Amino acid sequence: MANTYDVIIIGSGPGGYIAAIRSAQLGLKTAIVEREHLAGICSNWGCIPTKALLRSAEIFHYAEHAKNYGLKVEGSVTADLKAIVARSRGIAERMNGGVGFLMKKNKVDVIWGEAKLTKPGEIVVSKTTKKPVEPQAPLPKNTLGEGTYTAKHIIIATGARPRALPGIEPDGKLIWTYFEAMKPEEMPKSLLVMGSGAIGIEFASFYRTMGVDVTVVEVMSQVMPVEDTEISNFARKQFEKQGMKIILDAKVTKVEKSANSITAHVEKKDGKVEKITADRMVSAVGVQGNIENIGLEALGIKTDRGCIVIDGYGKTNVPGVYAIGDVAGPPMLAHKAEHEAVICVEKIAGLPNVHPMDKAKIPGCTYCNPQVASVGLTEAKAKAEGYDVRVGRFPFVANGKAIALGEDQGMVKTVFDKKTGQLLGAHLVGAEVTELIQGFVVAMNLETTEEELMHTIFPHPTLSETMKESVLDAYGRALNA
Repeated sequence: MANTYDVIIIGSGPGGYIAAIRSAQLGLKTAIVEREHLAGICSNWGCIPTKALLRSAEIFHYAEHAKNYGLKVEGSVTADLKAIVARSRGIAERMNGGVGFLMKKNKVDVIWGEAKLTKPGEIVVSKTTKKPVEPQAPLPKNTLGEGTYTAKHIIIATGARPRALPGIEPDGKLIWTYFEAMKPEEMPKSLLVMGSGAIGIEFASFYRTMGVDVTVVEVMSQVMPVEDTEISNFARKQFEKQGMKIILDAKVTKVEKSANSITAHVEKKDGKVEKITADRMVSAVGVQGNIENIGLEALGIKTDRGCIVIDGYGKTNVPGVYAIGDVAGPPMLAHKAEHEAVICVEKIAGLPNVHPMDKAKIPGCTYCNPQVASVGLTEAKAKAEGYDVRVGRFPFVANGKAIALGEDQGMVKTVFDKKTGQLLGAHLVGAEVTELIQGFVVAMNLETTEEELMHTIFPHPTLSETMKESVLDAYGRALNA
């Protein structure tokens, strides 16, 4: 039957479209349902377009400090906000169109509309109530529409959306989510960012680099709360040197709105309340899974704290129904969704030696200035789990490449099990550390010990030498510091 498939995926974000491609590669008849934009939030409104904005800010920063590199820039450097946003949106459209091409290339049918599970093995797709969000590249020719579709295996990959705090809900004008923060009509003079996770601190970094007066309010005792405390403190000092104001152990309890500004009531740990007025506010207090209106209740699919409960292979408690990516719980990262997608599909296809994902080996990256990247246990968590640890540190200020780049503010920290030499965690802050972290991820995946890392030859001059030096330092053998 034309509407019958081996696998149907609901949602075309990083988890969804990767699941579709891998399914098709394995010879399974595959379709993917999308209601709003191919490639999902990551490529359209998250991972990729935010990096485009941050790249523009980085170039702007270099141009403003050209004299530090022996260069002269005639006249003042100005930012063309419309052009910056247009570049970012154009890149998102390119990514969007690329996923459409991949669906066609892999002979994956695209079903345009909103899917709802009606019973195991069946979905009904209705006309989307979502207005297609720009940019939307032309849909591939293999696009289907409303109707009933059946499949032996249905994978839910509906992603997540910004979480809103009661009474401080984003309104799209004065209180932004990342959607509005990504394409401002004009640059605010001042900005309050509520939350210092990856989303919050990246936007704080972008707007501060562009000259905006930025204040970050964080309810926890450190910025980027999931990071190692030492790395977090290092990054905070760099943010504050750039002029960013950071208020920790505090929460926004109330927001008053005027015609073109907000006044936030910020309650601190001691109970005192500070009123902060800013042109705009970004709400970055996390995300929540898109579990509503897709038929979970009717099928009795278990959820927990707004996410679908799965096993290590993406299986829900209902046979034939799976979930992957953000909707299946933290960590809510695109690369986690992609890997989860492959595991899920390969298990469906019956491939041998399919293993559950080890969440301890999922890297996290924050693309602020300076960048932050990590994998594995922090020093505090390692000790809390009973490990006797060796800790190594190496500063960028002692690395030749970092000095040559004019990027000598950074450090690498490694945490080892003293007994076995196992690498338990790696934590980096500084230029391009989001490109370096994969080296430690590979090492951990291969169960590499400190001795093997010490005997690995790192090229010179590179930033990656800081990684080896950090390992050496953990064992009292650092050579360049």
